[in-house]
Amino acid sequence: MRRTLLIWLALTAAALAAFAIALATGSTRLPLPDLLRTLVSPGDSVASEIVMQLRLPRALAAFSVGGLLALAGALMQVLLRNPLADPYVLGVSGGAAVGALSAMLVGLGAFAANLGAIGGALAAIALVFAFARRDFVRQQTLGVMDASPRLLLTGVIMASGWGAVITLILTLAPDAKLRGMLFWLMGDMNGTESWAPAFFLLAAALVVTYPLARDLNVLLRGEALAHALGVKVAPLRRLVYVVASVATALAVTTAGTIGFVGLVVPHALRLALGNDQRMLLPASALAGGTLLLLADTAARTLLAPQQLPVGVITALVGVPAFMLLLLRNQGKA
Repeated sequence: MRRTLLIWLALTAAALAAFAIALATGSTRLPLPDLLRTLVSPGDSVASEIVMQLRLPRALAAFSVGGLLALAGALMQVLLRNPLADPYVLGVSGGAAVGALSAMLVGLGAFAANLGAIGGALAAIALVFAFARRDFVRQQTLGVMDASPRLLLTGVIMASGWGAVITLILTLAPDAKLRGMLFWLMGDMNGTESWAPAFFLLAAALVVTYPLARDLNVLLRGEALAHALGVKVAPLRRLVYVVASVATALAVTTAGTIGFVGLVVPHALRLALGNDQRMLLPASALAGGTLLLLADTAARTLLAPQQLPVGVITALVGVPAFMLLLLRNQGKA
């Protein structure tokens, strides 16, 4: 337990450092004493308005979205018993993208696009769950039925279908709307107005899933063994699926499709720190939030005043990092 606490404290310190960098960096750079003074007693100065109204809400949103994606990725990897699973593997992001891009295509505003993303994500969750429900029921009845292959196959097929619809929408979109659509698809924190829903959902997801960490550890060793040890496998799988899907849906609705955070962060922590979910779930949330916060800071400062989609930064970092992880894992094997 002491090692786990030290890991959490180290990741918390890294997150606080990332917040300090994000709040101090930009077109107006703030020294650390001025930043602390602004946070403790904000006034009517220009620096206070920049920090409190622009940078802090965006930083909180970036951290919350990154934490949601990493936590959802860790849960999906347990649910599917596949270390290469990510939050988007079951097509939630595709459904959200279809809803948001459809709203953009007909000329609706940002609020309608967010509602469309929520509706599309919920539709994707419902479709995958409906198609895989028979296996959940059979698993609950027999106790040893593994529903992972059918659930994964259903999600992959649904994701392919959503991808085809997205391509059709982009083909039909006029040039004036195409740039905004592409930015949304690549993930973009620019213009993020509300951080509270993602932040509080991240906290709620941790509260719900952390007490289940022991059962998740047993589930990783096989569903037959978990059932024999008294774990209620089918209800546990359903709950994990719902929590991971809702977390992914809200993350995509808040910031678009941001890749690699939900795949690389849990996988890297698992290789470095072990596969105990009691340590891994909070650590994934902290590390994922820190990574996306740093990536967003780079996205808005590297080519300032032009801002890059944050999904581009996470992909540029995630691809080589993931290849190194695969090579390291192959070397161990």
